Amino acid sequence: MRLFRSLTLLLMLFAPAAFADGTFGVEVILFRQIDQPAATNQPSPENWAEGARRLVAEDQRSTSLDGLASKLDASGIYKVLLHKAWQQDLSAAPNKVALSSGQEQFGHFPIEGTVSLALARFTDIDANFWVNQLDAHGVLITSERMRQSTRVKNGELTYMDNGSLAMLIKVSSL
Repeated sequence: MRLFRSLTLLLMLFAPAAFADGTFGVEVILFRQIDQPAATNQPSPENWAEGARRLVAEDQRSTSLDGLASKLDASGIYKVLLHKAWQQDLSAAPNKVALSSGQEQFGHFPIEGTVSLALARFTDIDANFWVNQLDAHGVLITSERMRQSTRVKNGELTYMDNGSLAMLIKVSSL
């Protein structure tokens, strides 16, 4: 009987991790504070999306934080640079997605970056974005980088700050 109780306790401890895998909805709003100078001047690497899968049309979803994005833009203090929503399967192994905005020129976009997500009891988020300035010929002049990592509860809207750039992200079970 004692063995049965011990086995039951062990199953209860490991069950949340085993059932955590699944399909999740992710929504990201990347924005900047207009009057703040760039916090970093770190050029975007040529392989900025290495190891990340590109977001395909089938995975994209309609955004649900439109009201919040509109308030940020209307404030006159902030400018929304990227607002995307998608679905993806999450597990304990990190899963990286490449996001971009604007027209690609010589392998770079005006806004480009990756979001890596791993799921256990909480969701581990690693965001790595560049806001690029390209010249008239499409050559990368300078970049501003945002790199943040955090651990969050699923379903909560999370704020990640990096000086003049910031991000709101929400990861919810579907």
